[in-house]
Amino acid sequence: MLTVEGLAAGYGQSQVLAGVALSVGAGEVVTLLGRNGMGKTTTVRAIMGLLPAVGGQLLGGRIAFEGTDLAGQPSHRVAQRGIGLVPEGRQVFPTLTVEENLTATAAARGTARWTLAAVYALFPRLQERRRNMGAQLSGGEQQMLAIGRALMTNPRLLILDEATEGLAPLIRAEIWAVLARLKAEGLAILLIDKNLGAVMRLADRHVVMEKGRVAWAGSGEALAAAPELRETYLHL
Repeated sequence: MLTVEGLAAGYGQSQVLAGVALSVGAGEVVTLLGRNGMGKTTTVRAIMGLLPAVGGQLLGGRIAFEGTDLAGQPSHRVAQRGIGLVPEGRQVFPTLTVEENLTATAAARGTARWTLAAVYALFPRLQERRRNMGAQLSGGEQQMLAIGRALMTNPRLLILDEATEGLAPLIRAEIWAVLARLKAEGLAILLIDKNLGAVMRLADRHVVMEKGRVAWAGSGEALAAAPELRETYLHL
């Protein structure tokens, strides 16, 4: 579904990404792993067409989704192609209600699997809080809302940047259970998260980044069998 080749990007005079390559197949869960500052979020921003909005620029490379070239496309065009984003920091609309957040960017694509009723069934807490403003929610509720909002675009690929960062253990467990359910339903997922144990249980393949490059890529079994690799690239 998603193919990234030779991706180069930066901010101002600083180049952050140099030749990044990755792919996500239909129904596959792939992770982007690495320490802070290694280029994971910049990679996501480049895929989503968000670099200009944050002072960055795409310097080169190919980004294709289902055969369509996305490199240089604005973010709304990327979303229209069927890629949903759960951004780092959640970024829910603070002065809109939960229900308004969910419907603001909703799109009925294909069979329109994701409706308000479906999102509320996935996250019952959101239905309980549907009249509350985004700013009135806890961090965990905001993350549920951010995931629900992305699903309401009925994406074929879901990208999550820091899926469970800063959340309480019970909320993290609920998010991981939801992601496992989405995987079981066949949704393709590209995931960034620091919870190595959880991502290794969920993902099919991993891409490890170091200083803007892909340092290693392989299966979950291969990563589990390489403690020295995890020590070198993933542990603080």
